[in-house]
Amino acid sequence: MTRLPAPFRTLVTALTTLTALLTVTTAPATARTTADDPKAPRDFVALRSVAPTVLEEIRYFTPHNFVGERVDGYRQPLCILTRPAAEALAQAQTALLRQGYSLKVYDCYRPQRAVDHFVRWAEDLDDQRMKAEFYPDVDKSRLFADGYIAEKSGHSRGSTVDLTLVPLPARPTRPYHPGEPLAPCTAPQEERFPDNSADMGTGYDCFDTLSHTLDPRVQGAQRAHRLLLKNTLEKLGFVNLAEEWWHFTYKPEAYPDTYFDFPVSARSLTGRR
Repeated sequence: MTRLPAPFRTLVTALTTLTALLTVTTAPATARTTADDPKAPRDFVALRSVAPTVLEEIRYFTPHNFVGERVDGYRQPLCILTRPAAEALAQAQTALLRQGYSLKVYDCYRPQRAVDHFVRWAEDLDDQRMKAEFYPDVDKSRLFADGYIAEKSGHSRGSTVDLTLVPLPARPTRPYHPGEPLAPCTAPQEERFPDNSADMGTGYDCFDTLSHTLDPRVQGAQRAHRLLLKNTLEKLGFVNLAEEWWHFTYKPEAYPDTYFDFPVSARSLTGRR
């Protein structure tokens, strides 16, 4: 990472401390990892080992997601990526820190078993416990046809990340409590679930056309935030998915045709050949 001036180094130290604090205070207990789980290839890394100041709020390790429970394969709240993608995010973080923002990742590598969990959930039309927040205006029976759920995800190839911007100094985000009242992800920021991110026009994982990165209804500060994220990452080799302002893939992908299924766990990165 490029050496920062003294004020920014102080900010980086504080941000690293906050990242560690958020991980310790908001994460549920780590799920059991078995010795016979598949391992990641050697060129996969934990993002925090490359870009330690990037905030991590791994939503699928928590019940605060469209499924409403921890998703299969998420053993720890950890961002794992191919090394080139992680190193590009480190460069983006350096650029954004100078402008008063930090990156925050919501999801990185995603095992195939997690995608399978999404498919099972989408096929269960009776389970609509999180509809009020994540897909308030979409009929669940349309999730496959409208492209919100699929049997394969680019995340499983290891170079795709879901992320946002957080204004500095970063505030903690309170934990979600299962069963609490839900607010639509399309509502104004002050009405949505409290998140320390910049106002991007919708919440994360919002199944709605308002999440399209360049939706013309999104203007002002919301559009400026989306464009800052998009332009910063695109300069470093990422490509945005037009339907999701938070979704970026680093190109060229190291594994463009491989969908991995090792768990999201530090152990997946150790003892590799």
